[in-house]
Amino acid sequence: MEKLDLNKIEEITNKATKGPWKSFREGRDHTSGSSFIMTGVDGERGYDIELDMMREEDQDFIAMARNVIPELIDEVKRLQDILKSNSIKFW
Repeated sequence: MEKLDLNKIEEITNKATKGPWKSFREGRDHTSGSSFIMTGVDGERGYDIELDMMREEDQDFIAMARNVIPELIDEVKRLQDILKSNSIKFW
């Protein structure tokens, strides 16, 4: 992997609908209606992302990615700060 553009990843993440996102699959999580990703929770509920013709595993991945990417960005930044403070070249 070439230089990671962490700022671009963070920018795209911050523009996405606020999390958490949760995957709901017809037949697995409910018995009628369509499969969807619910955005937000309780009073912070966003819209539902309706999905058609998507593998269950792909839908679950998309919802999970929205929830963990901000944490991964924070961890990469934390590790970069450690490396900088120890004068270790990073990229």
